[in-house]
Order: sequence, then structure tokens, then C-alpha cells
Amino acid sequence: MLSYRHAFHAGNHADVLKHLVLLELLDYYNRKDKPWLYIDTHAGGGCYALDSEQADKTAEAVDGIGRLWARDDLPPAVANYIGAVRQFNPHGKLLFYPGSPALAMTRARAQDRLRLFELHPADFESLQRTFTTEQARVQVRRSDGFAALKALLPPPTRRAVVLIDPPYEVKDDYRRVVDTVRDAMRRFPTGTFVVWYPMLARPEARALPERLAGLEAGNWLDVRLAVRDAPRDGLGMFGSGLYVINPPWVLPQRLEAALPWLVKQLGADAGAGFDMEHHIE
Repeated sequence: MLSYRHAFHAGNHADVLKHLVLLELLDYYNRKDKPWLYIDTHAGGGCYALDSEQADKTAEAVDGIGRLWARDDLPPAVANYIGAVRQFNPHGKLLFYPGSPALAMTRARAQDRLRLFELHPADFESLQRTFTTEQARVQVRRSDGFAALKALLPPPTRRAVVLIDPPYEVKDDYRRVVDTVRDAMRRFPTGTFVVWYPMLARPEARALPERLAGLEAGNWLDVRLAVRDAPRDGLGMFGSGLYVINPPWVLPQRLEAALPWLVKQLGADAGAGFDMEHHIE
């Protein structure tokens, strides 16, 4: 099933949380000169025009990054994220939104590498175009990222950030996420694994964070950002979360300074809020 297109959702509240955290992780990795590997199992199209037919149809960026773009009171982690997006909008107007691989590339040094996987044919072609001039550092493959991850772990440098961000269109995605993370932890116990998940009424979505916690990683962080009350009809995403295995020790403090501010800016009703739990030794 390949109907999901991230272009319809680029720059929404879920992207804000996901990409803010991703940049924090890569910036922490850049504190050392040793190279890192970034792996994206569901990379999408790379970069998205916010005036495209797909983005304009839902206009989700308006209530996501659009609410932050012109603010001058950004907390440090939010300012870091907005600064990265501004690299794709040099004239100041928010016209383009970079996906996870494009944002990762803003942090990649000469010694770092990206491995990107995408199955949707149109998004795969877009992803290829995005990284045409970066073939020395970036490999793009049209394949199943869940399955492809196995061959890349452990990486030669023993330093990697892995983003697992499926569309969750089918129930089996929830099972495959847990199975994939379990296998990845066995192959590469010290890797940083980031699982994005939607906040939905469906049982599989509600159970996923608990199932990830059941993998019993030694160091972990679970952060959730809700922008509205759960819909009474049970339909629609009202927030999202990230489960991070082997997060840096500085991440909770950075998020604690940003999350209340994000709730205030992105919240649609009284149901907006955040929750964060972690265990980092």
C-alpha cells in the first residue's frame, strides 16, 4: 500500500517535534570529530514546496511551522530548528519545507554519510533529485527500509542515528516497528534509534509506546506533543511522539525548555499539552 505522501503533511506539528529532536541529536553527535551515519528508513521526497498542490490541499504547515516562523522569542532548541529550515528559504518567506534527510544534510560534515530508503515511486524520484549533487555522501535506494536496515548495522564507525518514521497506514507497520527496533538493538546496542509515532485513537497506536518500552533499552526518552483534544469520533491525529533509544544526556533539558512554549504556540484547544519520560544513565 503506497498511497501515503508526506507532501500533504510537510511542516505540520508532528514535523516540528520530529525535526527539532533530530537536529538536537545530530548536533550532539557533531561534538566529536568521528564520523556518523544517518539512516532514514522512510525518507519521503526530501524537500517540499509549500505552494504545491499536495501541501496546499491540507495547508498543515500553517498550523505547524507557520506559527513559529516569524516569532522572535524562540527557545534555543526551537531557534536551532527554525534556523535549519531557513537555510532552504534564504529570502525569508517560508516557501519550502525540508524533510528529515534534507535537515540531516545541514548537519553532515565531509566525513559523515546518509543512507536513505523510500518505496513510493514519485517520492523516490524526488529524493534522488534532492541529493543528485551529493552522491559521494548520500545513497538513495528504492527499497523497504525496515528490511534494509539489517545490512547496515553495526556501521563501521559505530556511530549512527536511525530514524524509523513509517506512515502507519496499515496495522502491520506497528508490529514491524517493534520487530525492527528489537533486531537493531541486538545488532547495534549503542546506536541511537528514533521512532516517530502518531497519537491516534486506534489501539495499535496507543499501545506502541508501551511495546517499545517493553524492549527494555537501558537508556531511553519518550516525548509526546498533543495539539488538541482526542476527537470524539476517534478519527484523526491529535498529536505525535518520539521514542528515542540511547538519547544524549542533554536532550531532556533542551526539550523541557522548548515544550511548554511549543504547546502555547501550536495548541488548538485545552487538550494541548506535552509529556516526557526518560531514563538516561
